[in-house]
Amino acid sequence: MSVRFLHSADWQLGMTRHFLSAEAQARFSQARIDAIRALGRLAAETGAAFLVVSGDVFETNQVSAQTVRRALDALGSVPVPVYLLPGNHDPLDAGSIFRAPTFANGRPAHVTVLEDSAPHPVPGLPGVEVVGAPWFTKRPLSDLVADACAGLEPVRGTRRVLVAHGAAEISFDNPAAIGVARAEAALADGRIAYLALGDRHSTTPVGTTGRIWYAGAPEPTDYDELDAGNALLVELADDGSCEVTKLRTGTWRFARQRFDLDGAGGLEALEAWLDALAPKDRTIVKLTLVGTVSLSTNASLESILEHERDLFAAIEQWERHTDLAVRPDDDDFADLRLTGFAAAAVADLRARAAGAGGAAAAARDALAVLVRLAAAAGALG
Repeated sequence: MSVRFLHSADWQLGMTRHFLSAEAQARFSQARIDAIRALGRLAAETGAAFLVVSGDVFETNQVSAQTVRRALDALGSVPVPVYLLPGNHDPLDAGSIFRAPTFANGRPAHVTVLEDSAPHPVPGLPGVEVVGAPWFTKRPLSDLVADACAGLEPVRGTRRVLVAHGAAEISFDNPAAIGVARAEAALADGRIAYLALGDRHSTTPVGTTGRIWYAGAPEPTDYDELDAGNALLVELADDGSCEVTKLRTGTWRFARQRFDLDGAGGLEALEAWLDALAPKDRTIVKLTLVGTVSLSTNASLESILEHERDLFAAIEQWERHTDLAVRPDDDDFADLRLTGFAAAAVADLRARAAGAGGAAAAARDALAVLVRLAAAAGALG
């Protein structure tokens, strides 16, 4: 009998991001809960018989009771059996969130925590089993996939889904690295039929069998993720083949871009790029700004960013790569028509601003405020 199931991972419920305001953080957190319900809808739409979550269900074992209760409420809406694996963020140690009263007392009956590597028969699906490779500590000392497979024997007519978490042989210095060759041997001899991995937040196939995949996080979590925001629909067919289909779940995005503001067109390019991003309230932006600009151009830049920050979830500058110098020029003051003391004060500030150090920076800041105020007064007319 052909069987379909959903493979997800790295929910990291309770995750926080320092660059988000309290309002945006609340929406970011809720999106991760909403992803659980989205997976439930996908299960119903695709005919998936169960859902496996390959580790890091929670951000830590110390998330709030509110986060746990909201997660359990969302899990209650999923119409198929759900199998949760403890990962490196939420290992099954003495302080495990999965053993806390809030979780244990509220866990829906169709939700199973994979606390060992014993095969779990899937209700209503004869010959289909789920096997876990749970983390019991944040620093395991062996390949947990190999350990789980070592206790299995091929059983005619039985297909097993092994749910695991960790790096797939990326570092040979890591004793817990998952050996791809060993996993492929377990697939070849029939001990397992599919290896559902978590830890890498981008959807990624591993090896050559087409049966080892990282599902990726259901919502993006950082700028360097290449393909986050997905779940996988896996079909193990009657003829022994395996088909994997990527399904979109993510509603947030992280966007990063560099702009050279020297010369004409730099600000227009920045503004056009920001305008094209959507949805703004679920987009987190990191900008790298380089070049030398006048006070007037910098004032326009600050005005653009001030406006856009009210629309986006967050806009931050990548300080390590940003190299934006602000230098006053004659055009900045051409329309001010200052005389007397005011003109002398501006001349003094311009002289100071041409130097270096804290005093020069303070003078440039003062001139920038003056230019912005003058521009605002002109706009009010």
